[in-house]
Amino acid sequence: MEKNQDCMYCMEDERRDHLMIEIGNLDVSTVFLFKEQTYRGRCNVVYKGHVKELFHLNEQESASFIHDVNRVAEALDKIFEPNKINYGAYGDTLHHLHMHIVPKYEGKENWGSTFEMNLGKTYLTDNEYNEMIEKIKTQLQID
Repeated sequence: MEKNQDCMYCMEDERRDHLMIEIGNLDVSTVFLFKEQTYRGRCNVVYKGHVKELFHLNEQESASFIHDVNRVAEALDKIFEPNKINYGAYGDTLHHLHMHIVPKYEGKENWGSTFEMNLGKTYLTDNEYNEMIEKIKTQLQID
């Protein structure tokens, strides 16, 4: 798959690692846990190849990516029991296809509105991140 030398996802560099923790590989994407956990369980599903737009994928690739997104959303729903899951695919500043999977909870941060990208309010201990990651891996049945 194509890689872009300027892309933090393609280069798997410290910019990416500063924001998120890799959970594992799915069919055509990699799933990450955001370190900032105001929205408990927030993840990012990142397409493995450097693709700017969803419509740049062929029909099979697109279906596989959406299938990966659905798998992660369903896993988060089972683990964290949010009232709703929000999805975000922006890419204005990072031109690599990815989807934010953001569990939302009634009465909590930004309920009834869109989620904010990086609130910088809630960080966990390494042990708490590891526990969340293991639950997600188990639910997704990945190593």
